[in-house]
Amino acid sequence: MSELNPLLEQWSAAFGLPPFERIHPEHFEPALRAAMASHREELQRIAKDARAPDFENTLAAFDRSGRMLGRIVAVYENLAASATSPELQAVQRRMAAPLAAHRNTIYLDEALFARIDALHRRREQLGLAPEALRLLERVHLDFVRAGARLQGADRARYAQVMEQLAELTTRFAQNVLHDESNWTLELQSEADLAGLPHFVRDAARQAAVERGLDGFVLTLARGHVIPFLTYSQRRDLREVVWRGWVSRGEHAGESDNRELARAILRLRREQARLHGHACYADYALADTMAGSRAAVQALFDEVWPRALAAVQREREALRAQMQAEGVSTPIEAWDWRYWAEKLRQARYALDDAELKPYFALDAMVQAAFDCAARLFGLRFVPRDDVPVYHPDVKAYEVREADDTLIGVFMQDNFARSGKRSGAWMSALRWQNRNTPQGGAELPLILNNNNFARSAPGQPVLLSIEEARTLFHEFGHGLHGLLSQVRFARLSGTQVLRDFVELPSQLFEHWLAEPEVLRRHARHVRTGEPIPQALIERLQAAQRFGQGYETVRYTASAIVDMAVHSRSEAEPPADLCAFEASLLAAQGVPPEVGMNHRLVHFQHLFSGSSYAAGYYVYLWAEVLDADGFEAFREAGDPFDPQLAQRLRRWIYASGNSVEPGAAYAAFRGRAASVAPLLRKRGLADVDAQPA
Repeated sequence: MSELNPLLEQWSAAFGLPPFERIHPEHFEPALRAAMASHREELQRIAKDARAPDFENTLAAFDRSGRMLGRIVAVYENLAASATSPELQAVQRRMAAPLAAHRNTIYLDEALFARIDALHRRREQLGLAPEALRLLERVHLDFVRAGARLQGADRARYAQVMEQLAELTTRFAQNVLHDESNWTLELQSEADLAGLPHFVRDAARQAAVERGLDGFVLTLARGHVIPFLTYSQRRDLREVVWRGWVSRGEHAGESDNRELARAILRLRREQARLHGHACYADYALADTMAGSRAAVQALFDEVWPRALAAVQREREALRAQMQAEGVSTPIEAWDWRYWAEKLRQARYALDDAELKPYFALDAMVQAAFDCAARLFGLRFVPRDDVPVYHPDVKAYEVREADDTLIGVFMQDNFARSGKRSGAWMSALRWQNRNTPQGGAELPLILNNNNFARSAPGQPVLLSIEEARTLFHEFGHGLHGLLSQVRFARLSGTQVLRDFVELPSQLFEHWLAEPEVLRRHARHVRTGEPIPQALIERLQAAQRFGQGYETVRYTASAIVDMAVHSRSEAEPPADLCAFEASLLAAQGVPPEVGMNHRLVHFQHLFSGSSYAAGYYVYLWAEVLDADGFEAFREAGDPFDPQLAQRLRRWIYASGNSVEPGAAYAAFRGRAASVAPLLRKRGLADVDAQPA
């Protein structure tokens, strides 16, 4: 098989990268099945070891196991997200349950768990180094949370539940991609283009070219939707685009996610009950920094009333702007961004048509690299000669100031057919020093964005929000690249979910630093640095619209927590009605809405990582706002001593240190919520509900 299947061969490309050009969808199923069989053999050797269990023959061996399967799954999942096809999607549907069954085979193996459990019971007497003790505690908890303590019928049922969930979440994600890929709006006349700046027109023109069409085409890529809602003077077309965007997953037929999401919720409630929890939220939060629904609610209580009061003020300001222009129609959801942009221009003389030429994609990539260099001494060296999975992907080797190689970074920035929406970081390999060969492995880290492509030969220009997304994902990338741990299980971003967004959100702050802007925000045509007056206007406007953004995000987090906090056996009969009712009860204005409706909320339903966990961005924002205050207090955004502590405790420690302790080691104390409220312009807002 290995002679015919590149996934099962030794990969000889630079850095151990996969031979992407030789990998096809038909290779995955046999390779995955062969690798799962090999992994089971490795695990049986550990479980049946005649020696008494000790850390090296059990925990370290477990951490080393399954490397062949891990590398194949990494390629499989990355291609499924970034460069899928009907053939690969069919493989996903066939293999979802077998892969889940394999996970069950691992974590429900009684003999294997008995060895780990025996070590865990006497962990304080083993004399383990701190990282080894952390691995023992985390792996033991992984087993317990995967059902290892269950017995008899409960154990068998748990395995069934997890296999069914794997199949359903795979279908959910594919349904969202189907709706996004099959929706377009052709703009057929100059009247249809009214109000659109040249960069929006260029992106729509390029989308038409890619589809073999004349004229201009909008897709449901975020890089198309948000600019159109912001600038189009055609209110009727704004409504069409908005309805297409918010109705993903809600169309009758094969891609309908309404009953699929209910089925996932039903199974999650059963999963939680098998663990002894009243609801899925209690199960999910047991392994987080927050720890409980009460702690999450306390954070909501700090932010939500202030955000509602702020968005009410913003709504009145929009109405005043509309009246000043002689418009008396009510504000609808497809109007808000349009009128907010008019108000922003009136208040701050800020116009994306003026701003975006200073934020060319290539320049912003270099800005991120430069910040990493000034903070951590890193160099990103282009490697055009290594294999990549799509021509859009750019690869870099990453080196320390002393030229030591620390990893490979790959960046895939453009929206296209076959690529899911959003932005994310992933890994083809995690950094570790516990390989089967006894050596170390360097990380292979990927960033994906979904920026709209420009016309051939024209620079891609980003909005401030898109540039922030670029920095955000790069922060995740640094978390993977800078990892310095022994064990793969503790490497990089494999941390508690409400800590994982800290390195990414923290890195966003450097984009807004005036010295970074002066150095890198240069006009794409003239090369002139961004004027100081424009920087000052940007700073003055940085809290503009934060009520709207905070309500939309927090509403999504509240709905997530509410739907996963139900203890009833059956989920709401109508999820869309449940969502609407809850938003109304929380005082969300209909024209504001939420970021992600349940029927296309991939954070929740294309996997379990953020289920009952969408709050984590806000939790981490408490940390990132407080953390960046340290640099402000030092008077230098690149203070060397702070940067050294930041690298050691936040970016390099992975999950080898408890996250609260890691943050305190960096900051010198626990975080305060006050910097978050100041950052979002909510500190002086009266905390009164609507």
